[in-house]
Formats: sequence, C-alpha cells, structure tokens
Amino acid sequence: MIVEYIRYRIADHERRIAFEKAYTAAAEQLDLAPQCLGYELMQGVEEPERYVLRIEWASVEEHERGFRGGPYFRGFLAEIRPYIGDIEEMQHYQRTSVVSRGLRSPSPR
Repeated sequence: MIVEYIRYRIADHERRIAFEKAYTAAAEQLDLAPQCLGYELMQGVEEPERYVLRIEWASVEEHERGFRGGPYFRGFLAEIRPYIGDIEEMQHYQRTSVVSRGLRSPSPR
C-alpha cells in the first residue's frame, strides 16, 4: 500500500465551502475505484485554509495507470479541477518501520 498526500491552501471561506462540496462529489468516484483503498480529507485547526487529502492506493502504478487510466478518474478530476492551482504538495509516501501498535482511547479529563 502507498499513501498519497495532497496539501491544499484555500484562503477564501466561500471557496472552502465549495471545495468540500466538490470533494464530497469527487469521493464518489474514489469509492467506485478498486485501486483506492481509503481516503480522508482533513482541515487545519489552527489554519483552516489548509487541507490535507490522504488517499491509500494499492500501489503507485495502480494509482497512476489503473485509476488515472480507468473510468473513474475523469469524473473525479471534473469535480476538483477548480482547485488544482491550490495544491502545495502532491506526493506518494510509503510506510517505514516506525508504526503505532494501535490506537489509544483518549484519557478522561
């Protein structure tokens, strides 16, 4: 498995609302694509204009050739095209040996 991180910076509040709506629609295509193992879109707490999209792919090849060459990419791209210029980073990452043993429950206050 490979993880793709796409970092966006969207300054305008109204544009951020439209961005999240566009990704809600684009996510339908990710859900249909067998190459996509999961995804999440996160928004910055301290800097709400920053977003990180995390997508798990079967492999770089499955992402770049399988998804981009398949039937779901066109619909995905149509939804997010207005935000391509807002991308600050788009890279694939692989895990290292430093991995959590599991999620911990938050301690009660």
